[in-house]
This record gives sequence, C-alpha cells and structure tokens, in this order.
Amino acid sequence: MKLNKVIITTFVAATIVLNSCGNSNANSKAEFKVWGNCGMCEETIEGSLKVDGVSDADWNKDTKLIKVSFDSTKISLDQIQKKIADVGYDNDKYMADSTVYKNLHECCQYERKK
Repeated sequence: MKLNKVIITTFVAATIVLNSCGNSNANSKAEFKVWGNCGMCEETIEGSLKVDGVSDADWNKDTKLIKVSFDSTKISLDQIQKKIADVGYDNDKYMADSTVYKNLHECCQYERKK
C-alpha cells in the first residue's frame, strides 16, 4: 500500500514538473510605435510578422501603435522591430532603409520622424 502511495505521489509530482516545463514558451506582449498611413501599410506591417514565434500582430493606423504577442524563446522584440523596418516602416528602434521606403506605394510614404 505504501509503495502505491509513493508511486502515485511520484507520478503526480513528475506530471506537474513536466507540464510546467512543457509550457516553457515565454508568451510575451509588446506595444510600440510604427509609422505608416493606411490599410496597405497595415497589411505590409502585419504581414512582415507572419513568422514562427509571432502569434498576433495588430497595427492601428490612427495611433501608429502595434500590439504584438510572441514567443520570446523563438523571436525577440528586437527581431520583430527589425522585420518591420526591413519592409519599409520606421519604428521606435529601427529606421527603414531609404531605398525600401522609397519603393513603398505613394500613399504609404509617411512623414519620416527620424
């Protein structure tokens, strides 16, 4: 009988540890400024984050804020901000390359702040 209790206790303890370790994806959220103008900007900005590790990206054209949910074990906030700049959009950390910016559709060429 004691052996059964020890086995059950060990099993329960192992299950708790495995479940807590198995969900080790560090769910993170961030919000930061991304300059842009319109719905096409929104599609491009959000589209640049359709990558492994990003579960949600929502850019607001009025506030110029993007809210991102991501797994920080797969992608960093720095990488996220760089991906947005790579498609032509300045943000709090990175400025887009001038050539990429100039290739944006005319309506997407926002007033650069930096």
